[in-house]
Amino acid sequence: MISSQEMRALETQSDIPRAILMENAGRGIYNAVKERLDLKDKKILVVCYHGNNGWDGFVAARHLCDEAETDILFIGDESKMKKEALANFKKVEHNEKVQFLTDEEVDFDGYDIIIDAILGIGIQGRFNKEISAIVDDINNSKAYKVAVDIPTGLDPDTGAVMDKCVNADLIVTFHDIKKGLEKLQDKTVVADIGLPKQNAKCNSSQNPK
Repeated sequence: MISSQEMRALETQSDIPRAILMENAGRGIYNAVKERLDLKDKKILVVCYHGNNGWDGFVAARHLCDEAETDILFIGDESKMKKEALANFKKVEHNEKVQFLTDEEVDFDGYDIIIDAILGIGIQGRFNKEISAIVDDINNSKAYKVAVDIPTGLDPDTGAVMDKCVNADLIVTFHDIKKGLEKLQDKTVVADIGLPKQNAKCNSSQNPK
């Protein structure tokens, strides 16, 4: 297992460009979902914020839209995106297969799959009102729920719920299982994003035991 601090250090020390790690993460989400669910005739909503988690969600949406109807609910601030995230944002924004919606336009019960790409290991404190309401909407929906790296609202190191959290059916975490996911290993898969393996304990193709 790995802590959030160790994960950030690995990413910082790696000579792999952030854009490549992001691409690998998004593809890992896509592969994990496709392996477990039939995407034919499915409707997918990807909920993204402007941080790292949202970046990965944009990439996943770009892959998923070739298999299923894919919408994005972006609840972040475009001006706060880093260069790599903005590049992926623009790619999906100009993709005719992806539709961007506002919160008012989204019927959460109208989706078969909802991907939580809101907050990852960088979560701090309580949610703002918008994120809090979105988490409730996701949890109250009938959709199959997929969390990117760690469910929004879950402390990545302790597993404690900060305020409330997304009740994910599947968690696609990156490089190694986070310490806070210890009790959720039965619904967690680890995707290889290309970082050095010395700290990785889990095979990306299997559920960690």
